[in-house]
Amino acid sequence: MSDAPWPVWKLSILLYPFAAGAVAINLYMLSLMGQVFGLAVLSPQASIIGGLILGVPAGWASGKWARHLMDQADT
Repeated sequence: MSDAPWPVWKLSILLYPFAAGAVAINLYMLSLMGQVFGLAVLSPQASIIGGLILGVPAGWASGKWARHLMDQADT
């Protein structure tokens, strides 16, 4: 077994589905809270599309965070 560390891009791909799902849920909940200020509510489909798009930077940030934690655990 290789003890080479996982690169950030592999961790990001692995974590992307979870990040995209979390972003979609948060977008939908944020749009529901936006009703207080007179904003329109996003449809669930629009929230999912937004989650798929905004999930890319969220997945990358999750991958960097996981890599950082793995590096800290090695020391």
